Amino acid sequence: MAGTKVQESEQGGSRVILRHRLSTRLWHALNALTLLVLLMSGLMIFNAHPRLYWGEYGANYDASWLKVSSARIGAREFGFVQVANFRVETTGALGLWEDQDGRLQRRAFPYWMTLPSRYSLALARIWHLAFAWGLALGLLGYLLWSLLNGHLRRDIHIARKEWHPRAIWRDVTAHARLRFPRGEAARHYSVLQKLAYASVLFILLPGMIATGLAMSPGTDAWAPLLTQAVGGRQTARSLHFVFAFGLVLFFGVHMAMVVLAGPIKHLRAIVTGRMRIEKEPS
Repeated sequence: MAGTKVQESEQGGSRVILRHRLSTRLWHALNALTLLVLLMSGLMIFNAHPRLYWGEYGANYDASWLKVSSARIGAREFGFVQVANFRVETTGALGLWEDQDGRLQRRAFPYWMTLPSRYSLALARIWHLAFAWGLALGLLGYLLWSLLNGHLRRDIHIARKEWHPRAIWRDVTAHARLRFPRGEAARHYSVLQKLAYASVLFILLPGMIATGLAMSPGTDAWAPLLTQAVGGRQTARSLHFVFAFGLVLFFGVHMAMVVLAGPIKHLRAIVTGRMRIEKEPS
């Protein structure tokens, strides 16, 4: 995410601007590490019970809306992912795979996607809870600082004219055609970028924190209504994974756009804070 400010220097047909504030760069680096550890440890926790339910309760013989497991039909064993009544075989990737020692494992996610790599629910919970504090405090600090320095108002706020369907569609078609902004327009977020970043800041990350708390029995002591507000402990667990994979989807699209728009330029910008933009032809 970015906070544009003033023109730094001008060289020939381009100029260098301050694109990312220090607070944004630090939070970006913290989030990259924190979310990676949370995702990998979360997948190990999911391996302990690879099913998701809606409501308050869920156990092996209850109806789940998502299941990652393995099954045997005759002599053939296979891994699969099942959403409601729709099943896809995933042998070798999910549900049934070989570990680093060449042994067949019947767990949802393979060792290279989890933390720790060898099954340990206790260690995964320690990693997950420790880095959850980093996520929550980092988000709180970033939002407060962005509110004070005007970043939210200046860069994330979506103006009334940007909500017009024609404006949104124009931005969608420009991204689809890989027509990225140049000149002065490159200093500011497009409406799609604002929508994406606002969704992360105000829906996905807070949603993960709230549902994580709602899953904890300890929360019943100080916030007994939170679990009820999200629809039950198993609903909180399902929503927690929905928010997590929403962040994975955001990351995938974000990285694809960075590569297509110029990875060296944007990597330099997130490290140094400065980015070179080309002047629009007059």
